[in-house]
Amino acid sequence: MSTYDILVVGGAGIDTIVRVPDLQLPVADSLHVPPIRDYVAHTGNGVALGCHALGLRCKFIDFIGDDAQGAAILQRYKETRLDFSHLVEPSGTRRSVNLVDPQGRRLSLYDGRHPEDLRMPAAFYLPYLGPARHAHFSIMGWVAALFDDAQACGTTVSTDLHDWDGVNPHHKVFALRADLVFLSTAALGERRDDVMREIIWQGRAQAVIAMAGAHGAFLLERGSASVRHTPTAGLKLPVVDTNGAGDSFVAAFLHAWLDGRPLEEAMRRGAIGGAFACAQHGTHERFIGQAELQQYDAVSQANPPW
Repeated sequence: MSTYDILVVGGAGIDTIVRVPDLQLPVADSLHVPPIRDYVAHTGNGVALGCHALGLRCKFIDFIGDDAQGAAILQRYKETRLDFSHLVEPSGTRRSVNLVDPQGRRLSLYDGRHPEDLRMPAAFYLPYLGPARHAHFSIMGWVAALFDDAQACGTTVSTDLHDWDGVNPHHKVFALRADLVFLSTAALGERRDDVMREIIWQGRAQAVIAMAGAHGAFLLERGSASVRHTPTAGLKLPVVDTNGAGDSFVAAFLHAWLDGRPLEEAMRRGAIGGAFACAQHGTHERFIGQAELQQYDAVSQANPPW
């Protein structure tokens, strides 16, 4: 029996949320805004906490700084009892400043700050990678070096390419080596289906999932010629903040997939997880649990939004 259901690699940081009247800010010396808040956040954090909230045995590893932001991350994981191990990176903890408009849309200003030649020692990650049923790789450069060991261990891997344009070579390594590939449609436009097919044809992915926010999500399965659409969950919850919606989609999808559920059910549950996240203020402050997921899933099946 595996020690962990899922190992999340990389992606802990701090989001500073600034609520603005419009993402197109006026040219001015100053602008009054509501209270500015910091949140423990970023993509690996969202997937790890989301999986943890759903009852999966989750391990999270990353680099963070010996700074106030790193201390906030450690305190959050202590409070939530998330199993987290880290190495200290002298350049500090990653940060983002996210501008959020009244409709919940965001613009993220990302400070990755870690050096390009950063590498995690195998002696640190192998004791966690080997015993894991599955691993989710965030797209930091150093994480790509773990693919060979994951394959040698027989550990399946998922990744989230976020707003990849289908061309950037940094993302392409992850796109072609992961078993499950998530990405946003934001930068793809009419090339969405072509990029999804290229990932399948050129890589090892068994499925590619393209998330499109209010337009739902799209699935291409290996061996299938058609891209299938999953609508939004239709939970009738207010949209207050889209920060973390994609990570919550991924967590709910993986929870179903690791339970052996069909991909269509995993897509539906992913949509529910993403919609639930949009109704929560801040980034990754509250995640859907098993009981809520099952409840909303039952309602969704009884009253499908399509």
